[in-house]
Amino acid sequence: MAAYEHNGKLYDGRHGGPFDRGAADSWYNRPPRPHFFTDATYASDEIEERFMTQAQIAEYHAGYEWNEAQGGKKNWD
Repeated sequence: MAAYEHNGKLYDGRHGGPFDRGAADSWYNRPPRPHFFTDATYASDEIEERFMTQAQIAEYHAGYEWNEAQGGKKNWD
């Protein structure tokens, strides 16, 4: 399983997890909307921000910020 380092902290990069969803929202140029999936993205239950812990919300934002710092964005052309 992939792990990502951001601001000196390691994050679990599980597909569908909070870090992954934050990075994906940034990649697709979507505004931040903390959420994650209990298992595979779109194939399991989506957990909305109101049901997330503060740590999960912080992990989502770390993923978003990580991708913003990498500069990776989906090219729609």
